[in-house]
Amino acid sequence: MLLEQLNNMQKKAVLQTEGPVLILAGAGSGKTRVLTHRIAYLLEEKGVYPSQILAITFTNKAAQEMKDRIEQQLGGIYNDMWVSTFHSTCVRILHQDIDKIGYNRNFVIYDMDDQKRLLKDCLKQLNINEKNFPLSSIQREISSAKDELISPIDYKKQVNDDFRKEKIGQVYELYQKKLKSNNALDFDDLIFKTVELFTLRPEILGFYQQRFRYIMVDEYQDTNTSQYQLIRLLASKYENLCVVGDDDQSIYKFRGANIHNILDFEKDFPNAVVIKLEQNYRCTQKILDAANGVIQNNRGRKAKTLWTDNAEGTSIQRYEAQNEYEEGEYIANQIQKEVREGREYKDIALLYRTNAQSRVLEEKLIQSNIPYRLYGGVRFYERKEIKDLIAYLRSIANPSDDIAVQRIINVPKRGIGNVTVGKVMDIAIEQDCDFFDILVEAEENPSLQRAASKLKTFANMIIGFQVQVPHLSLVELTERVLKDTGYIAELEAEQTEEAQGRIDNIKEMISKVAEYENNAKENEEEPTLHGLLEEIALVADIDNYNEESNAVSLMTLHSAKGLEFPCVFMTGLEDGLFPSYMSIVSGDEKDLEEERRLCYVGITRAKQRLYMTHARSRMVRGNIQYNQVSRFLEEIPEELLEEEKKEKPSSFSPMSKKASLYSFNPIRRKRPVMPIPKNFTLDFKEGDFVVHKKFGKGIVKNIQPAGADYEVTVDFLEKGTKKLMAHLSKLKKMKN
Repeated sequence: MLLEQLNNMQKKAVLQTEGPVLILAGAGSGKTRVLTHRIAYLLEEKGVYPSQILAITFTNKAAQEMKDRIEQQLGGIYNDMWVSTFHSTCVRILHQDIDKIGYNRNFVIYDMDDQKRLLKDCLKQLNINEKNFPLSSIQREISSAKDELISPIDYKKQVNDDFRKEKIGQVYELYQKKLKSNNALDFDDLIFKTVELFTLRPEILGFYQQRFRYIMVDEYQDTNTSQYQLIRLLASKYENLCVVGDDDQSIYKFRGANIHNILDFEKDFPNAVVIKLEQNYRCTQKILDAANGVIQNNRGRKAKTLWTDNAEGTSIQRYEAQNEYEEGEYIANQIQKEVREGREYKDIALLYRTNAQSRVLEEKLIQSNIPYRLYGGVRFYERKEIKDLIAYLRSIANPSDDIAVQRIINVPKRGIGNVTVGKVMDIAIEQDCDFFDILVEAEENPSLQRAASKLKTFANMIIGFQVQVPHLSLVELTERVLKDTGYIAELEAEQTEEAQGRIDNIKEMISKVAEYENNAKENEEEPTLHGLLEEIALVADIDNYNEESNAVSLMTLHSAKGLEFPCVFMTGLEDGLFPSYMSIVSGDEKDLEEERRLCYVGITRAKQRLYMTHARSRMVRGNIQYNQVSRFLEEIPEELLEEEKKEKPSSFSPMSKKASLYSFNPIRRKRPVMPIPKNFTLDFKEGDFVVHKKFGKGIVKNIQPAGADYEVTVDFLEKGTKKLMAHLSKLKKMKN
């Protein structure tokens, strides 16, 4: 029964259980089905114990989906089987044995912002000017070194009289020392330290080699050097390693992904069996022919050609606009047409090369009353209020976490300024102890006398929360922190929409805490503060994608990987934009080939309908830039394309700034866009009295059209003059 619904090549992939296996899975070829069936086959037919299987994915969502499918197929729960991301897998291993390499098992995980704060401390201590050595640049350099498994000592050996690298080497060395002092790891350390553990303690590696006799890795084309080495170490005993991927979808070189890991798999494992999954279940044949037409121009790839039993489908719609505004208007009009013909908004995606392209598209969607959701904006866990709350929880879990303590020592404001914080840091460095330790003993340091009581009060508050941890649920603890610190009260006192939005986000965070506790209890596990913080640290942005939201999806091509939509618009297909200018002028054919793979990914997101648009001119940094059509669009066979007829040329007409700023952004507000009804009219005029829910009564002074809405100037009796959008603000005419 496990094999009945599989095609011949999928069956071959499932049945090839022994030895190294490379499954080249083209877009939409059912690789997740193959992986889950393969695991189910091992469990059901081969008698493999669940604890002997390790399956690694790149997102928590993919891991959970895989586990759910296996349990649904076999009708059982397999808690002993590890199905998780690279980072989650390493966290579990390190929690068992990181003490063997000098760390405490209750380590914390630093995110990007924490890393920058710590690096800033390192620059200060080393007396290095941040203007000459930007934090983001140092952070990328250190991250790249860790991806390549280069330690601070090895990095300094490679300096070769390069002054910049010499300084970065000093920072890298101090940064790692401070991380260890804080009992903290950054994301790159999770894999780096696991490889280090296996290398230094072969008996621990031997334990996991013996346990995981069957290893499967999804999206193998996205692995970097450290991930590759981790897998090589784990699989080196039994070599029952099955990797699944598509070299044509390797698009994360900027994150350290090494395409040669998949291209050279047969060199690493000479007896490997290679299986190609080329039947596509997602797209029409014309869409696949377009994708094949583009990707075949890459030299660095394994030959394969996607095909399908699906319908031939409609031609790909190509549209050349005069500028980006006409491009946006055309897209908005076509979306409305698609919806009139029965398509839902959630069936449609707008894909672009850079986030900056979304602005005009958003404005045109707003003008046309089209609900949308933007992906790739400010992520939930990166918002200030959420990071502040997490910092409190981290400080409670681990007071040695200097970065977390420093973040919230004066949030909300307690009169503890940067000068005082700097003094505490200096004393901590001098005495080689934790930042928090100095706060506890602030009264004993003469240089802190003026701020000693405030520092001591803060430290006692954190200690008080620690005492309550065993007696409160995590939700109760979170609510207690928000109440006792006065965080919510300060936001409520602002009485602004922005403050209310932050309160809504905090409420959502509390829901997340409750969700974690409930899931832990359902799995018969003890919910812990450390466990909650780990889960938050490991959440990926795309895991938050909500397929049920009936709104058009806007996202970059990179964000779209792994998703599919009945109707896709690929926008901005111009040389210099896509492919990017840097990939064209770099002189490295590999850069251009990665851009071509990104185009291939975009095309294969479309199931039934594909639009490809470009503009003759586009505003870039305040200047009009004239562009050639993308070479990728020219690589699609002409017989697959249908040129759209030009609509009436539009003038340079960006949307009213105020309308754009006031309009609901679904990402920021965690609610869907509220479309303005067609033919919306006002029930009041200039001179009429109106009422607003927040501002009260006022008289209308001026009315101006603003897209599909109206900008109304109102002189409120108590709040003064305000400019509002009529429909969105729900202004009502006062009755006589």
